[in-house]
Amino acid sequence: MGFRIGLTCWRSALLASRGHTARCTASSVAALKDEVKEYARPYSEVPGPKPLPLVGNTWRFLPFIGDFSIEEIDQVSRDLYRQYGRVVKLAGLMGRPDMLFLYDADEIERVFRNEELMPHRPSMPSLNYYKHVHRKDFFGDNAGVIAVHGEKWYKFRTRVQQIMLQPRTAKLYVRPIEETAVAFVKRARDIRNSDLEVPDDFLNEIHKWSLESIARVALDVRLGCMDAQVSPSTSDTQKLIDAVITFFSNVGVLELKFPLWKLFTTPTWRKYINALDTITNLSMKHINAALERLRSSGPVHVDNDSSLLQRILALDPDPRTACILAIDMFLVGIDTTSTAVASILYQLSQHPEKQEILYDEIRTILPSPNTTLTAERLEQLNYLKACIKETLRYFKSTATNTRIHFQLMEHQATKPVPLNTINAHLSISGCTQL
Repeated sequence: MGFRIGLTCWRSALLASRGHTARCTASSVAALKDEVKEYARPYSEVPGPKPLPLVGNTWRFLPFIGDFSIEEIDQVSRDLYRQYGRVVKLAGLMGRPDMLFLYDADEIERVFRNEELMPHRPSMPSLNYYKHVHRKDFFGDNAGVIAVHGEKWYKFRTRVQQIMLQPRTAKLYVRPIEETAVAFVKRARDIRNSDLEVPDDFLNEIHKWSLESIARVALDVRLGCMDAQVSPSTSDTQKLIDAVITFFSNVGVLELKFPLWKLFTTPTWRKYINALDTITNLSMKHINAALERLRSSGPVHVDNDSSLLQRILALDPDPRTACILAIDMFLVGIDTTSTAVASILYQLSQHPEKQEILYDEIRTILPSPNTTLTAERLEQLNYLKACIKETLRYFKSTATNTRIHFQLMEHQATKPVPLNTINAHLSISGCTQL
């Protein structure tokens, strides 16, 4: 029967015993526990790379001697699945809990559906330290939704999602986002060479478009990322892009390798902190400017045409709340959005016949360059939605989405174990971990 049945039975029994479903009775819980005993194998038998004495599996991430590359974590995941199967345990990570990878779509769904109201996520020690220690003077107890879990995460998320998830709020940005997209297309045309090819660093241009789009929502400002006269070395735009890239290029090193930064200030840690300071300071700069513009026209109030930033400031006049939300949007939005768009453009380039179908649909819904894109017309672009969904099915824009369970097996009751799940039917470069 194997680990899949065992994990399913254990999870069902655990949730039922905690009262997470009203339909479970004492007899059904007992039956599920009996099924666990009959089919489930102990956690110690979960396959995975064997840890060495003292150094565990941490050595695998070390340069030169290790066989795991943080920069190619997708290939590491693929190798783990091919070598060990649908359930893989990565134990012996110094200073960190074990990681359990599930390469099974059904189990992925169960983890999502059975999680509690406030799921426990790994706090990302490096970002947690930045928010709660290094910049506690700024964040205080209001650390946003990234690197936070529990009641504080839930309260902040509940407050901002009431504003962000309102359809009328989203519709306000159709026109500004379209303007950004048009500027991006124009920029792409301007930088093409005689062979109609864009430069090798075109991903940086996509980053600029992503930053411009998010800034229109989070900061209520046009940064001018697509302007030809943007100075790569001095502009806030490029500084913000570089800071986000620096954050993502170093967070994996700080989180997966031995945490030397906890003992002394390493060069990687210094770059990481400087990048986060840049993101925080520039976000606060633009939010303060937006707040001054709003106050100059009278008290901040909300109506049907109010922007997201206006709604946040009306909810909480402390500009730090808006800044913390903007920081989180930049950290999780710029790179992921850019990656998704780059993947979509690449896949369309590799399938010209699909590109032609999409082109015909767009020409039908938007027959001329002067046709305004509206929320209603956007809803009619069904093939475009299909292209986006199919690309994201193969090429996920995020690598991990981790959960920690404090009671995996009876003898592991006090040892937190992240449940990292990968959709096996997806290509690993588009893996999603839960």
